Amino acid sequence: MTKLGIMTDENTTTQRTQPTEAATEAAIDTGAQQRDQGAQAAAESAAPVDFEPLTATYERLRHSTDPAELSEFARRPLPDRADQAAFSRATALLEAVAGNPHTPVADRVFLADTMPFPNVLVKLSEDPEPSVRQAVAANGDDKNWLVGRLTKDPVPAVRDTALKNKRTSWKMRLEGAQDPTADAETLDFLGVLGTESEEGAPAVLSSMVRRAVALNPNTSEAMLAKLANDPSAEVRHAVESRR
Repeated sequence: MTKLGIMTDENTTTQRTQPTEAATEAAIDTGAQQRDQGAQAAAESAAPVDFEPLTATYERLRHSTDPAELSEFARRPLPDRADQAAFSRATALLEAVAGNPHTPVADRVFLADTMPFPNVLVKLSEDPEPSVRQAVAANGDDKNWLVGRLTKDPVPAVRDTALKNKRTSWKMRLEGAQDPTADAETLDFLGVLGTESEEGAPAVLSSMVRRAVALNPNTSEAMLAKLANDPSAEVRHAVESRR
C-alpha cells in the first residue's frame, strides 16, 4: 500500500508538472513570435511609404507641367556615386527633366553646362531653345559625334561654339573652316590651331584647317596677315593665292 501510495503521488506530481512545462514553452514561443512580428512591423514602418518605381517616376517627370517641381529636380544634388543604384536612378530621371519643355530654360541651360552624362546631353542637344544647344556645344564632356552634329546646327552661334570645343574632330573643324557662313571670330580660332593653340595637334590635319581658313572669304585681314607667316608652305601659298 505504501508503495502504491508513493507511486500515486509521483504520478500526480508528474501530471501536475507536465502542464506547467507545456505552458512555459508555449509562453516562450508566443513571446518570440511577438518579438518577430514587432521587428517586422518596425522594418515596414521604416521603409519609405512614398517610393515610386523608376519607370513611373520617369513618365511623371517627362509629362509634368509643374516648372517648380522640374526645377527642383534639375538642381537637386546627385547622390554619391558609391550608392550606385541611387546614382543611376537620379541620372536616368534627369533625362526626363531635360527633355521636358516645361523645365525652365535656365535649368535646361544649367544641365547642359554641368552634366557629363551622354543621355542627358543628347536630349538637350535637340532642345528647341538655341541657348540650351549652345551650352551643350560648349560642354567639354560631349562625345565627339555629338558635338560634331552641333557643328551643323542651323543657328550660327551653336555651330561656332561647337567648332571651338576640343572634343570636335578634325574633320568637323575642317568643314567648319570651309563653311562660307563661318564668322571671323570662329575663323580666328581655327586659324591658329596647331600653332598658337593645341600645339601638340597633328601637323597635317591642323595645317589643312589653317589652309581652309586662309581660303575662306570671311577670314579677317589680321588673320590673313598671320597666316602669311604660317610654318606650313601650303597655308602661306593659300594666302598668296588671294592677293
